[in-house]
Amino acid sequence: MPELTENARVVLETRYLARVDGKVVETAEELFRRVARHIAAVEGTVYGKDPGEVAAWEQRFYRMLSSLEALPNSPCLMNAGRELGQLSACFVLPVADSIEAIFDSIKHAALIQRSGGGTGFAFSRLRPKNDVVRSTGGIASGPVSFLKCFNAATEAIKQGGTRRGANMGILRVDHPDILEFITCKADGRDITNFNLSVAVTDDFMHAVEGDEEYDLINPRCGGVAGRLRAKDVFGRMVEMAWKNGEPGVIFLDRINRDNPTPERGAIESTNPCGEQPLLPYESCVLASVNLARMVERGAVDHEKLREVVHLAVRFLDNVIDANRYSLPEIEQATLRTRKIGLGIMGFADLLIRLGIAYDSEQAVSLAGEIMRFIQSEARRASEELARERGPFPDFSRSIYARGAAVRNATRTTIAPTGTLSIIAGCASGCEPLFAVAFHRKVLDGKVLTEVNPLFLAMARERGFYSKELMERISRAGTVKAVEGVPEDVARLFVCAHEVAPEWHLRIQAAFQEHVDNAVSKTVNLPREATAADVGEAFVKAHRLGLKGLTIYRYGSRDEQVLNIGTTAGDAAAKPLPAVAPQARPDVLAGRTRRVITPSGTLWLTANEHAGRPFEVFATIGRAGSDLLALTEAIARMISLGLRCGLPLERITEQLIGIGGSRSVGFGTGRVLSVPDAIGKALAAEYLNSPNGTPSGPPPANQVAIFGICPACGNASLVQQEGCIHCVSCSFTEC
Repeated sequence: MPELTENARVVLETRYLARVDGKVVETAEELFRRVARHIAAVEGTVYGKDPGEVAAWEQRFYRMLSSLEALPNSPCLMNAGRELGQLSACFVLPVADSIEAIFDSIKHAALIQRSGGGTGFAFSRLRPKNDVVRSTGGIASGPVSFLKCFNAATEAIKQGGTRRGANMGILRVDHPDILEFITCKADGRDITNFNLSVAVTDDFMHAVEGDEEYDLINPRCGGVAGRLRAKDVFGRMVEMAWKNGEPGVIFLDRINRDNPTPERGAIESTNPCGEQPLLPYESCVLASVNLARMVERGAVDHEKLREVVHLAVRFLDNVIDANRYSLPEIEQATLRTRKIGLGIMGFADLLIRLGIAYDSEQAVSLAGEIMRFIQSEARRASEELARERGPFPDFSRSIYARGAAVRNATRTTIAPTGTLSIIAGCASGCEPLFAVAFHRKVLDGKVLTEVNPLFLAMARERGFYSKELMERISRAGTVKAVEGVPEDVARLFVCAHEVAPEWHLRIQAAFQEHVDNAVSKTVNLPREATAADVGEAFVKAHRLGLKGLTIYRYGSRDEQVLNIGTTAGDAAAKPLPAVAPQARPDVLAGRTRRVITPSGTLWLTANEHAGRPFEVFATIGRAGSDLLALTEAIARMISLGLRCGLPLERITEQLIGIGGSRSVGFGTGRVLSVPDAIGKALAAEYLNSPNGTPSGPPPANQVAIFGICPACGNASLVQQEGCIHCVSCSFTEC
């Protein structure tokens, strides 16, 4: 087994290794052995192999895992051979147009999420807002209101303490409530447990290009409910994606052209990160081949890659049988099609080891070549399994019915590999490097400078390594224009935000051409990108035949997800001017307000000077408590800001919406937490805002908030592969 990096060990100990009474009782080697043994056991219990053959397969699976040549999705690593036993990563649940069906789906989602799975939902079948409800004589509240119910349920699920809830919410572009859906995450405070995507049709995209109107369809009756100008709707999607990265798009017709079992119905939704389109109740098991370990003597080792692909396909087919399903409906739907998703990670490492820049024709060509090979070998492996075990039960009703039998209705997917790639010590999925170097906070609070190992090795080999250079690179995050780095090396270690959108799209398209399911990838745009750039990316993605697209414009969140190095205006480049707080007068007058919060009664006093708030005092809980100390600290910092002349609007913007244990709010003011309570109370008192939100339009730079990493407290979250990851401590939302 290769030596694990320190980051890999931290991730394994934090999220994957077995614990007893909170203490880790398993090593990485024992984890891989546990998983290999559990999955190989299927060879005997289901397929009748003798103990010697079972042991041989266990050893093959163990070697694949422990060598880090391929790894399965996180629930498999966490749960195989343990009591929970749920091994799938991806699920899609139906949301039918009745109260009973809606809340059945919420219940089913809770069962899935507590076991580590992510769920996708299409809300397109729900009748629009203000539509008739004949059973009660009332009016419908619409898909977005129920989306919020699903979000609140997820907030209460901790996914076994190892994975937080992750969801995809999808609405068809021709649903009457589409405009409300597009903007429902505009303030960044609601629906925080969902990724949102608009299900776009070919007809809609053609209407955009032709500047035409299109019909809105009421799903309750199938009738036309109105018409909208396609360019206006598209413009709203683009505007929101430019501001905060959501909604993404999925191209519904493109997805259904690859639907392997159309007789079972049309695909309406995907899993949370968009790479796995599924029919209602279907689930899928995933694994990723580590391309960084598929290089030998400066070339792709195709024989090794073939061996790993065949072994991984058999492993995943066994996972389907070894799985413990949350619902009988999921078990039945999954066994009918036996979908698996084998993908890749470490593509950026592969390119570097071969001396190829990510944003180059060579990289695009290699992406297609590698994935074509994996796709072909995965198909052959599935055909071999079909001869040994029989095809998937729905084979005769599938698009394969007139050809060679296959065991699995789909075989390939490129999924997010946030924590898996940390364990494997490689780059995520098919993404470029996010940064060549950065500061990472470890568990004891120390901050380490982390440098890409391939860059480090090259720097030492070519003689330009120095500690000072590494520190300069960690401050910059990139090697571009860093003095002392050779030009050809800088070209090779290009980072995500230096890659033009066209190359992101072309790389994704090259992989998508040879993938059964879809590709999870983020198209990173520079801070200065315009809304027109986002729109152009959406249009190009459709023309290139992508199945979906996620956009992230660097710096577009109020809380920057990862500040790569220094920018022209930060403290390292231009020291900020010192601002002295205004002296406090001897006498100030003010008012005290009582606010009910989820943590108890808050007493908030605001004293005024010259007609504006000047200082704030806040108390809650008992003397000497941590809660009181934190509350007092918030009040002191607010007071310091006010005395330095910071506008109250800016202060309340930062406080309002900070979540706590009550995702839907507490009391009549829907208070989320103590900070939220203070922000709302000050806004209501001084900013003419009865509901606690500052009046007037938000500042131009106020957009949705990712927030600081909830695990380590660093502002080091990145969006990749349609998912949020922390590069400091390896926390992930997916």
